[in-house]
Amino acid sequence: MDDKATLHRYLRAQRTSLLSKLDDLDEYAIRRPMTATGTNLLGLVKHVASVELGYFGEVFGRPPDRELPWFADDAEVNADMWATPDETREEIVALHHYSAEHSDATIEALPLDAPGDVPWWGEKRHVTLHQMLVHMSVETARHAGHADIVRELIDGAVGSRRDDPNIPAIDWPAYRERLESAARQAGQRATRP
Repeated sequence: MDDKATLHRYLRAQRTSLLSKLDDLDEYAIRRPMTATGTNLLGLVKHVASVELGYFGEVFGRPPDRELPWFADDAEVNADMWATPDETREEIVALHHYSAEHSDATIEALPLDAPGDVPWWGEKRHVTLHQMLVHMSVETARHAGHADIVRELIDGAVGSRRDDPNIPAIDWPAYRERLESAARQAGQRATRP
């Protein structure tokens, strides 16, 4: 498998992992802010879909045929990180699919050394498709990791998918208590003179 195919495969896997975090949850759960900064599942999907359109669209002279109002000059700060009550799950997921298709077409059409321009990166604005594949794979994996934690906070679900073989079958409450005890012991030792 060549480098482009490998990078593309990893990007696709991370997209799938991120979207899977919405499975079997109601509207409130996918929109619910679970951190002090408001991180929520549907917002993560919206954000990743939006930035991927920019990096594989505008950057390579292949702008999408959709406007993203949350990126307008007069848009609210962080408007790409949450869904308004009027934005439906179906619309955000459809945007994610559209973004992936648009990006995949760019990735398939161009060689890894194809030049691109990221105007919002200033001096580092001149990039290649290779750089953008790495960047979006990392960006998507980072947000899929956020979604892992948020989903666990919502209903305890863990792993990339329901039958993830990398998640051991253990007594999680007992395991967590063991870690809590170890952390307390280490904290107590550190505060002793």
